[in-house]
Amino acid sequence: MRRNEPALDRLPEFTSYQDNGCDLSPSCLKCPLPRCRYDDPGWVLREQRTSRDVAILQMRARQALSVDELAERFGVSTRTVHRAINRTSQREYALAS
Repeated sequence: MRRNEPALDRLPEFTSYQDNGCDLSPSCLKCPLPRCRYDDPGWVLREQRTSRDVAILQMRARQALSVDELAERFGVSTRTVHRAINRTSQREYALAS
């Protein structure tokens, strides 16, 4: 940057920003998420994992499916199903306490 350039050109409020959103929302300013995916990148993955874990537990309870059947339906390993059941059960226990 040149020394004799006016200071106003360097202020962020005089910069034109494009609201391109992300893969979850087309617009940052109208995003329905409670938190920006770029502020906490791991948050989206944690939310997706939690939703999947709850869905696994619900399907297990409603349809009495085996771990192998759940793994096949959700496209995950049997070990992942065991982890999901364990995580969700621990969460429910913590909420009940």
